[in-house]
Amino acid sequence: MAFSPDGRRILTGSNDKTAKTWDAETGRELLTLKGHTGLVWSVAFSSDGRRILTGSDDQIAKVWDTETGRELLTLKGHTESVSSVAFFPDGRRILTGSRDKTAKVWDAETGHELLTLKGHKDAVGSVALSPDGRRILTGSDDATTKVWDAETGRELLTLKGHDRAVRSVAFSPDGRRILTGSWDKTAKVWDAETSRELLTLKGHTAEVWSVVFAPDGRRILTGSDDATAKVWMMASPEEVEAWQKEEEADEPKHP
Repeated sequence: MAFSPDGRRILTGSNDKTAKTWDAETGRELLTLKGHTGLVWSVAFSSDGRRILTGSDDQIAKVWDTETGRELLTLKGHTESVSSVAFFPDGRRILTGSRDKTAKVWDAETGHELLTLKGHKDAVGSVALSPDGRRILTGSDDATTKVWDAETGRELLTLKGHDRAVRSVAFSPDGRRILTGSWDKTAKVWDAETSRELLTLKGHTAEVWSVVFAPDGRRILTGSDDATAKVWMMASPEEVEAWQKEEEADEPKHP
């Protein structure tokens, strides 16, 4: 699901092979987007709200006109389900992640494939972009998260710490932190420059499927298979460092 940038519409994808837009105030159905031949796993609006992006079990991503529902582009290149999609902040490129273990970058006007990001050993279940569009984030069933250069496709960082699949990833609004949600029932916060693990959020009793930062960057929302969503208050990196020093000081010293 996704809100349009102006908050007036809601976008949903379904296992009935369609995506729909809805009036966010009244709940009235506005458009039904038909064209996929498999369930629709992921949906996104462009930053200007004029285009919709969908990723499907049919191995294809599609771009649609938000007002008319007309199909504008079909992106073919993945060999398994397209599990996650995103527009770059400037709307000129598209990012897709797939169960074929890759992520791809596409030209949003022509549909031409620009980059293929290879490095994960299992399905890529989630993708995200830094606020400035210069870095790509991928979360995989191989229990790792990777950061990539969005221009060259070069791998910059690998975040290791989860025990099971990473199913949701996000950058903080300032781009300084990374948030991951995993089937190991935890979410983690990382330093986006060094890959250092800052926090582990424990409290869910089942897989964490979805994570997101609030616009202020101080709160985190996690959704889990335990039928709950949780809101967490995020400390600043300086506060985290201070807590870690306190914990280290409290640890018993062994001869």
